[in-house]
Amino acid sequence: MSKNHKAAKDKQRPYTHRIRSFVIRGGKITPSQQRALHELLPRVRLDSGTPFCARKVFGNDDPVWMDIGFGNGESLIHAAQHYPDVNLVGIEVHPPGVGHLLLAMEKYGLDNIRLYQEDAVDVLENSFARNSLDAVHIYFPDPWHKKRHHKRRLIQPEFIALLEQKIRPGGRLHLATDWKPYAEAMHEVMQQFPAFENQAVASGLEPLAAPRPPWRPVTKFERRGQRLGHHSHDLIYTLHKSA
Repeated sequence: MSKNHKAAKDKQRPYTHRIRSFVIRGGKITPSQQRALHELLPRVRLDSGTPFCARKVFGNDDPVWMDIGFGNGESLIHAAQHYPDVNLVGIEVHPPGVGHLLLAMEKYGLDNIRLYQEDAVDVLENSFARNSLDAVHIYFPDPWHKKRHHKRRLIQPEFIALLEQKIRPGGRLHLATDWKPYAEAMHEVMQQFPAFENQAVASGLEPLAAPRPPWRPVTKFERRGQRLGHHSHDLIYTLHKSA
């Protein structure tokens, strides 16, 4: 096949955007965080190449909550302390945040958290079976403010379709953002999936008006946004589908 003919065929192929749950950024890592990554991470790190089994990983069959892009881990720390009978799976690629969480786990003796330092899409596709998650939490994902960057946003139909497969019937999807245009965009995406019931609407509230639930703490990131006049929006859904 000639190069020109091959190029013409390539142009005919539809472009598909590969969703990624993160963008690589720099970040200063402290000596203590580096120590945690070296000494503590191997004890709790999971591999997307291995099918997830709560019984094997945690030694029990308690509910499994997944936190995607947990930042410095404040939400996971809070959940681990207040919901000891829940198995928590965190996904984050940035070393300083992972190190911060590991140090907190060591400090407070938290043993119900396991971590993936990989792309969430790969983890979900390769490790988790259908209906295997009781809850998925995605707090303050990058809003990608500029219109030309909206395609990089995590909350897109392809990703929600993937989550719909992995969350069990009756399970929860909880999204949060302090950027109202992104909250509105999230709502528009979720309307394409009628199996996800908006709990604010079910309670007679506006779609973006769900009160912050007890399992989501106010984080350092959120407090900084509040000082800048940003208001947080929680979008909480229950998945209704046949098993």
